[in-house]
Amino acid sequence: MAAAIVAVVVVVVLLIAMARTIRIVPQARAGIVERLGRYSRTLNPGLAVLVPFVDRLKPLIDLREQVVSFPPQPVITEDNLVVQIDTVLYFTITDPKSATYEIQDPLKGIEQITVTTLRNVVGGMTLETALTSRDHVNAALRGVLDDATGKWGIRINRVEIKSIDPPGSIQEAMEKQMRADRDKRAAILTAEGVKASQILTAEGQKQAAVLTAEGAKQAAILRAEGDAKAIDTVFAAIHDGRPDQELLSYQYLQMLPQLAQGSANKVFVIPSEFTDAFSGIGKALANRAVGAPPSPAEGSDGADRSPAALGAGDRSTGTDTTGPRGELGTGDDAA
Repeated sequence: MAAAIVAVVVVVVLLIAMARTIRIVPQARAGIVERLGRYSRTLNPGLAVLVPFVDRLKPLIDLREQVVSFPPQPVITEDNLVVQIDTVLYFTITDPKSATYEIQDPLKGIEQITVTTLRNVVGGMTLETALTSRDHVNAALRGVLDDATGKWGIRINRVEIKSIDPPGSIQEAMEKQMRADRDKRAAILTAEGVKASQILTAEGQKQAAVLTAEGAKQAAILRAEGDAKAIDTVFAAIHDGRPDQELLSYQYLQMLPQLAQGSANKVFVIPSEFTDAFSGIGKALANRAVGAPPSPAEGSDGADRSPAALGAGDRSTGTDTTGPRGELGTGDDAA
C-alpha cells in the first residue's frame, strides 16, 4: 500500500515537472523567463524547455496591435469651456522585456500621458479651433506618446479623438449660430439672384430701348429722305411743267378748306390774296373765252400786279404784306 502511494506521488511530481519544463508559446506572443527571480531570456513562438523549479515563465505578452479606448476626459479650452474628449489609442509592444520591467502598468501610464497632453494641447485652443483641428491634436498626442513610451518598448501607431462633447447650452448656442449662418447665406444667395435678375432685366430693357431708338432714327432718316425725294420730284415736275397763273390760283383755292380743318379752329380767316386769286381765275376764264392769255404782271381787273406796284399800293394803304395771310380788322379783305 505504501509503495503504491509513493508511486503515485512520483508520477504526479514527474507530470508537474514535465509541465513546468516543456512550454509552447503561440504565434504573436512572447514570454519572459526569470531564473531564480532574475531576467533570463525572452521566449519566441514555438516549443521551449525550462528548468523545473528554477525557471519561471511570466504571463505571455501579446505582440499584436492593440486598441484601447479611454473614457471621456474633462478638458478646459482657452475660452473657459469644459468639454469631454474621448480618445482611442492604437499601440504595439515592440520590446517585451522593457514593457515588463520598465513600467508597472503600461496602459495606465499611456492613459495618464494622453490626458495631460490633451489638456496642454486643447487648453491653448478655443472650442471652435479644437473642433476643427483634430488632426493637429492627434499629431501632437502621437508625438508626445512616442517620446514617452519609447523606453517602455511600446510603439504608438495612431491616436484618434472619438468625440469632443461641449456642454448642452453651448451645443444649443452653436446650433442656433449654424442655423443663423445658413439663413444668412440663403438670404445672400437670394439677394444676389434678385440683383443679377434685375441687372439682366435692366440690360435687356436698355438694349431694347437702344434698338428701338436706332430703329426710330433709321425710320426717321428714311422718311426724311423719302420726303426730300418727293419734294424734289414734285418741285422738278412743277418746274418742268411750267404752270401758269390759272393753275396756281386754282391750287391756292383748293388749299383753303385744309386751312380751316381742325377742332381748335374757331374763326376762319380769309387771306388777303383770296380776291386776287379769285379775280385771276375769272380773268383767265375770260381770256380763254376771247383767246388772249393773261399777263403775268396783271391781275383779273387789268391792274398792275407787279411786286413794285403791290409794294407801293401796300405802303399807300397801310396794309401789312409781310405775312401770307391777313386778319379781320387789319385793312385786308375778309369775309
